[in-house]
Amino acid sequence: MATTPQSGPIRPQPGPGRVLNITPESAGWDNVAFSVVELSPSAPWSGVEPERETAIVPLSGSGRVRAGDIDAAISRTSVFEELGRIVYLPPGTPYEITTEGSLTAAVGSAPAEGRYPARVFEPSEMRVEIRGGGQAYRQVVHSLAHPLPAEKLILYEVFVPRGTWSGWPPHCHDGRDGSPYLEEVYYFRLDRPEGYAMHRNWRAEENFDEAVVIRDGDAALVPKGYHTSVACPGSNMYFLNYLAGELIGDERRTPPCFDAEHTWIEADWGAGAWTLPVAGAVPSN
Repeated sequence: MATTPQSGPIRPQPGPGRVLNITPESAGWDNVAFSVVELSPSAPWSGVEPERETAIVPLSGSGRVRAGDIDAAISRTSVFEELGRIVYLPPGTPYEITTEGSLTAAVGSAPAEGRYPARVFEPSEMRVEIRGGGQAYRQVVHSLAHPLPAEKLILYEVFVPRGTWSGWPPHCHDGRDGSPYLEEVYYFRLDRPEGYAMHRNWRAEENFDEAVVIRDGDAALVPKGYHTSVACPGSNMYFLNYLAGELIGDERRTPPCFDAEHTWIEADWGAGAWTLPVAGAVPSN
């Protein structure tokens, strides 16, 4: 379980190489590690995780992943324009990521025993759904979620129109309120450089409440409690989630717990919404 989690947004550093790095030690938890790496022809990236499964997600550019019997091209013009292939590797699999131009990729891992072989997940295998409504209308891609096989890792990619909330109603998965225990990293991209988003984590009975301002390329942790995010009115938002915890294999289908104070809106996403002017106000010309 989490001990002393890193707080606030985690900002990227200049590349090439690892521009974001979240470890279980820096996060104060047990499972999820997450990095963003920027590659060039003279700066490839390689690694091996002896006791951890790894998932590699292209974010922009093109390159190759070589690992055991896998020699896979990965590419993506932008996270806002298309989905990308995901390379999954079991523990103890050395890998190398190379590019002939440029490539930015996410590399994340979680403890595993090696139940599943290395493979490439195609975008056509990833379930896509539209969730919510009103000001909480978003697209959720089950990038590496059940029934796609992994031991602990769960990956989602979420597309949020500007001025819109995601994770609404708020939910938790910290082992409280009947939820499973899952650690989670949010990696954010915004489609305008001046844009920003807000991310909030809270658990009222522990007097825990944090809200962080997110810029393009930042990451945020969910150490515990309920959480939700919102994009400013001028920027569309994308985020990539890496989760892992107590759920293994098919157990990864287990849903989180939703905050009962806010689930009423699911019955009618437009209920109570104002049409301006209100309270007798008369707009001036």
